[in-house]
Amino acid sequence: MVEISGFAPSRFSQVKDAFAANFEAGEELGARFTLVEAGEVVLDLWAGHADRKRTRPFDDQTLTCIFSTTKALAAMLTARQVDAGKLDYGQRVAELWPEFAQAGKETITVEQALSHQAGLSGFVEPMEPSLWVDWEAITGKLAAMSPLWPPGTASGYHPITFGYLAGELFRRTDGRMMGDALREDFHEPFGLDLWIGLPESEFGRLAELQRPSALPQFGEINEATRAAFLSPWSSVGGVPAEVWRKTQVPSANGYATAHSLARLMGALADDGWLGGEQILSPALIAEMSRERVRGQDLVLPFDMSWGAGVMRNAPNHPWGPGALTFGHSGWGGSCGFADPERRLGGAYVMNKQGVALMGDARPRRLIEAAYKGL
Repeated sequence: MVEISGFAPSRFSQVKDAFAANFEAGEELGARFTLVEAGEVVLDLWAGHADRKRTRPFDDQTLTCIFSTTKALAAMLTARQVDAGKLDYGQRVAELWPEFAQAGKETITVEQALSHQAGLSGFVEPMEPSLWVDWEAITGKLAAMSPLWPPGTASGYHPITFGYLAGELFRRTDGRMMGDALREDFHEPFGLDLWIGLPESEFGRLAELQRPSALPQFGEINEATRAAFLSPWSSVGGVPAEVWRKTQVPSANGYATAHSLARLMGALADDGWLGGEQILSPALIAEMSRERVRGQDLVLPFDMSWGAGVMRNAPNHPWGPGALTFGHSGWGGSCGFADPERRLGGAYVMNKQGVALMGDARPRRLIEAAYKGL
């Protein structure tokens, strides 16, 4: 039997059972699952090991890389810019970033870029994979690039480039990189253990990843999918791991505990209230999560509904039954979600990666059990 730490009240006993079952089935190395209801942490479970040799316990201080779940952080930071009047979802990207108006992109709006409609899912032309750590080089390539499909006609998931698009818009309106803003506005005042780019001082808490045994199933492969996921340069390479860890890429290089991620998602489910302060207005939470595009994604093999940087729960429902629930999933299985109807936020992190592109069975079981206890 796996030793489970944390707490689960009796109404969530099925969640604890499902959590234990994931370990007993050999599906986990280390993991944590946290729920926040009406601003209060109501469940927090962790177990397993933080390293592949199973010498280090996965504890309440363990950080994990959350990959694309980072996009939920980027969406929230962008929404705060809109809330402050520094940015408008409907304005053209080129108004803020004039170089972006090249190659037929002059009419692309901020919300189209954030909802994966810009046609920039990845780079077709070969490049050095080490270039991903060079912010100016990647944003320059995106500014010069021709869209891979007519912008605004469909979504096509931007796994890595999303972070440079959202991050450059943020930098041009706020003056800071998103990772710096997250640290200064959320880690320091609220104690949230959330990072975009990880400082070297935190490396010792980081869980080792156990990579998936196979590639995800992408369905029919097209140019946009190849550019996004399958070319030799579609992800970083050729740089030391510690260099990448420190790089602020708000699409894929986030680090978190489930506890802190759930607190943030819980705030987005509770009219923006976090630690007695309102970090985002209810109107902007609704506007961020409002549907911008729906239908067969050109990169992912799913029908998708996208808000301004967040996945919407329908039509796939990876996060329970909520009609207004939104959030994001990350490569390997992590996720964070907010259900405003039930004032419920949740997060799941782990270090044994699965192959599902969305709706990993492990958190799905936990979330389904959680809703039975509400």
